[in-house]
Amino acid sequence: MRKQQMIWTAAVVAFLVLAGGGVAYALHTRTAGNGAAAATASAAPSAPASPAPSASSAPPPGAEVTGPLDLLLLGVDTRVSIPDWQPHSDAIMLLHLERGLDQGYLYSLPRDLRVNIPAFPKSGFKGGRYKITEAMSRGAKVPGSDKANVQQGYELLVKTISAYTGIKTFQAGAILNFGGLEKLTDALGGVTMKIDQKVVSIHRRPDGGKRTLQRGGGGYVGPQAVYLPGTRNLVGWQAIDYARQRYTAGGDYTRQRHQRQLVRALVSKALDAGYATDPAKLQSVLTALGDSLVYLGGRTPLEYASALGTLKPAQLTLVGLPGDAVGSGGHYLGEQLLPAGKGFLKAVAADQAGTYLAKHPELVNR
Repeated sequence: MRKQQMIWTAAVVAFLVLAGGGVAYALHTRTAGNGAAAATASAAPSAPASPAPSASSAPPPGAEVTGPLDLLLLGVDTRVSIPDWQPHSDAIMLLHLERGLDQGYLYSLPRDLRVNIPAFPKSGFKGGRYKITEAMSRGAKVPGSDKANVQQGYELLVKTISAYTGIKTFQAGAILNFGGLEKLTDALGGVTMKIDQKVVSIHRRPDGGKRTLQRGGGGYVGPQAVYLPGTRNLVGWQAIDYARQRYTAGGDYTRQRHQRQLVRALVSKALDAGYATDPAKLQSVLTALGDSLVYLGGRTPLEYASALGTLKPAQLTLVGLPGDAVGSGGHYLGEQLLPAGKGFLKAVAADQAGTYLAKHPELVNR
């Protein structure tokens, strides 16, 4: 497999199989202090077809990788059809792996979370208090150009999240736009999800076509796709449409929960279908994604694959952080986490997530 394909395959596996023999992250950043990020491209070397066992053999790749690890999974709204549109991080999911790498916690930050975004000279941003979704767009701006630099936006988002959560280092991450996530789901042959509440789509018709934007703005018109409670087999557009709806009971917090459920469902589907160990299957996903995935590199994918090879979907706990709206003078400004949610972030930074959840079981998504 060519070098570039190795990196892409690693990134695909990162999003597909957060758990299980084949975990690898191709977007790697090492942060310090408030999360200043530096990223370099890397790829896994090809392993011999049949390595001969030997008493003097070197330890397997990634043998020295230990926890705790903190990883970022970002769903980005790029709106590539709009020339000067800057990418927004519409879905911000974080995965914390305990010191023993045998238990993971997947949680989300609200896209409208009100935070301090630090100054970022690369984009000319002077800093201020905004919604966290704006960190990506404000960091991605290239002075004197209408082009967006997604990696640059990622850097500012990492700084912002580090400052807010107290997590000093994010070892890895993956960025995928919603179109890419739809392709990913279809490449897996669809996904089985337990729909936990009725959701009515504002974006799609029952046949999967996009609803018509009302002339003059103000929303969409036409029949709507509806997702009813129960265990359902969903194709790509259905899974992504269901997971991206926030104008439903519970608002964006419900959407965050559904996105976490989708990631875990994709993990289970990928492992059950053998994608973690079948290069041909991985290549089919690679081809389907095209340029939907943004990646950088750090540690080789093989190292992470080896280090996290025993983690299973059942060891991945979904966590919901409660919050409420922030306003001023009757105007909505964003969201804030409630004390229980902030407490979980402090526990993660101290690698005490499991202990904290034992005292706050209401945060666990069943």
